[in-house]
Amino acid sequence: MRVISKLFFLTVTVGLLSVSTLKAQVDPHFSQYYMYPSWLNPALTGAFDGDYRVTGIYRSQWGNITNPFATPGVSVDFNGNNSLNYGGSVMQQTAGNGGYGYLTAYGNIAYTGVKFGATGTQRLVFGLQAGIIQRRFNPNKMQWGSQWDPSMGYNPNLPADILARTSATAFDAGAGVLYYDAQPGKKINVYGGFSAAHLTRADDKFSSNGTEKFPIRYTVHGGVKIAINENFTLTPNFLYLRQRTSSQAMLGAYGQIKAPFETEFLFGLNYRFKDAVSPYIGLYYKNMTLGLSYDINSSDLSKLQRGSNSFEISLSFIGRKRAKTPEVEFVCPRL
Repeated sequence: MRVISKLFFLTVTVGLLSVSTLKAQVDPHFSQYYMYPSWLNPALTGAFDGDYRVTGIYRSQWGNITNPFATPGVSVDFNGNNSLNYGGSVMQQTAGNGGYGYLTAYGNIAYTGVKFGATGTQRLVFGLQAGIIQRRFNPNKMQWGSQWDPSMGYNPNLPADILARTSATAFDAGAGVLYYDAQPGKKINVYGGFSAAHLTRADDKFSSNGTEKFPIRYTVHGGVKIAINENFTLTPNFLYLRQRTSSQAMLGAYGQIKAPFETEFLFGLNYRFKDAVSPYIGLYYKNMTLGLSYDINSSDLSKLQRGSNSFEISLSFIGRKRAKTPEVEFVCPRL
C-alpha cells in the first residue's frame, strides 16, 4: 500500500500504520514528559506530596505541513499512604490527513515499601501498568496509488484500495522501577528510573502479514535536584528511549524560583538530539502547575518545511495533605 499525499504524510503516517514490514515504531512522545508520568514510568504513580493528582497535557505538532498531529492526555493518580499507589490514564493521538487515531487507556499500581539508608529516606519503587492500545484510521480520508491519473494527478473518482482491517485493539502491559533519595535538607538529591512498555508484544494487525509484534519501548530517565540556595533549585535531567531500531535522547535542565504567596516560577530548556530544542516556562501556584513549551525543530524536516515546530501545554492539580512534606517534593520534577 502506498500513500501519495503530502511528503509528510508519506514518510510519517506510513511508518505509524506499519503498512509494510515493521522496522520500527515510535510511540507518541512529550517534551514535558515528567508532567505525564503514566507515559514515562508506572513507578512514578503517586510520586508527589499530596493525596491525589490530576494532570492534563496537550501536544500539537507539524501543523504547517498537514493537519496537526494532536496528542491530548489525562491522568489521575493517588498516594495510597500504605505502600501502594494507584492511578489511571487515557491518551489519544490523531494524525494528519489520514484520519489515523492512536488511543491508550491504562491502570497503574506502584509498590513504595522498599526504604533504606540511615533514615529510610532512600526509596525503591516498583510499578506495573496494564490496559489497551487501539489504533484505527479512516480510509476515506486517504489518497491511494490506484487513484493517481498520470494526465491529471489525483482523481477521487477512481476506485480506492480495499483494506481488510481499519482498526485493531490489543491488551498491553508495562513495568518500571524508580530510585530516589528523599532526604530533606540535602544540597543534592538524585533520582532515576527504568521502564519497559508493550511487554505483551501484541500482534501488529497493520503489518503486511499481520503477525509482526508491537515492539517494546525501553525508557531510561533521571536527574539531580541541586539546591543553589533556599529560594532557587536547578534540576538537570535526561531521557533516553529506544523502540526497536528507533531511539530518542533528551538532555536539559530547569530552574525553580520561590516567590511570595505560595508561588514558584519555572523555566528551562531541553534538547532532543537531532530533532528539536524545547524551551519551557511554568507557573506553580498553591496546588496547581501550568507549563508551556515550544519545540523548535532542528531536524531535516525543518529544511524541507520551515516552521515545522510543536507546541505543548500542561496543567496539573494536586490535592494536598495539611502537612506538606518537602522531603518528597523533588520526586516528580515538573518538566
